[in-house]
Amino acid sequence: MNYRHHFHAGNFADVLKHVVLGALLRALQSKPKGLLYLDTHAGRGFYDLTVAATGDRLARQPEWPDGIGRLMERTDLPEAVAYYVAAVRESAVAGAPALSFYPGSPWFAQQLLRAQDRAVFAELQPGEYAELLRRFDGIARTRPVFQDGYEAVRAHLPPPERRALVLIDPPYEAGNELAAVVTALEEGLARLPGGTFAVWYPLTTRARASSLLPRVERLGLPPTWVAELTVAGENSPSPRMPGCGLLVVNPPWHLDREVAPAVTWLGDVLAQAPGGRGELRWIVPER
Repeated sequence: MNYRHHFHAGNFADVLKHVVLGALLRALQSKPKGLLYLDTHAGRGFYDLTVAATGDRLARQPEWPDGIGRLMERTDLPEAVAYYVAAVRESAVAGAPALSFYPGSPWFAQQLLRAQDRAVFAELQPGEYAELLRRFDGIARTRPVFQDGYEAVRAHLPPPERRALVLIDPPYEAGNELAAVVTALEEGLARLPGGTFAVWYPLTTRARASSLLPRVERLGLPPTWVAELTVAGENSPSPRMPGCGLLVVNPPWHLDREVAPAVTWLGDVLAQAPGGRGELRWIVPER
C-alpha cells in the first residue's frame, strides 16, 4: 500500500467521518454498559498538516483548508459539528500555530472513552503503526495492535462487553478491497449481530464504491443508513475524489435526527463547485 493519509488529513472526507463517529460514540454511551471501539485501519492517529503541503517529492495543494479549515471560525455550527470542532480545538499542540496538526479517528475515540469502555486500534503499515504505538501505547483503555484490519474483526469480535462500534475505513487501493469490506461486515454481524458498524467509502470511479451499497444490501442488513457528502455535482469541475459516504449499520435509535441536518449543512458549507450536497438516507429503515 502506498496510501499516506497525512496528505488528506482534515479534508472534507475526514470532516464527515469524524462528525458522524463522534455522534455515534456519544449516542452509544447513553447506556451505562461499556463498549469496545474497534478501528480496523487506524493510521497513525495524529497528523502534521505541514506535511500535507509537501508531498513525497513536490509541493502539493493541501486539502484541509477546504475541510476543517472552513469550519473553525463559523458561529452557526449544527450540534454534531460543534462537538467535532470543539474536539479539534482541544487537540491543538501547545505552542504550535492553529491547525498545525489534525487528529485521526483513534484520537477522537480515545477522548470519548469512559472508564468502562476500551479501544483497539489496528494498523498494518509499519511506519504508521510505529507512530500509532508511540502516541497511544500506555494510554488507559487503548490498545494499538499491528494487525490486518479485516483479521481484527475476527480477532476482537465478539467482545466481552457484547457491545461495539467498529469503524471500517480502508484506503481502497487494493483491487479486492470492496469484497474484503463486504466480507468483514458480514463476518462482524455474524459475530455480533447487535454491533454498530460504520463503513467509510469514497465516491470515485477508481474505487468502484458505487457497487458497495448493492453488495451490502444483499447481506440482509438490520437497520442501516448512509450519510453521503459530495463537494461538486456531476457536471461541475471536481477534485479527484468528489465525495464520500459512511454506511452505518445498527445506528443508535433516532441518531439520524441529529446527524441528518449536520450532513445537509456540511454539504452547503464544504461544496467546492455547484451541485455539492450532503444527505442522509435509510437503506433499511428502523422498525
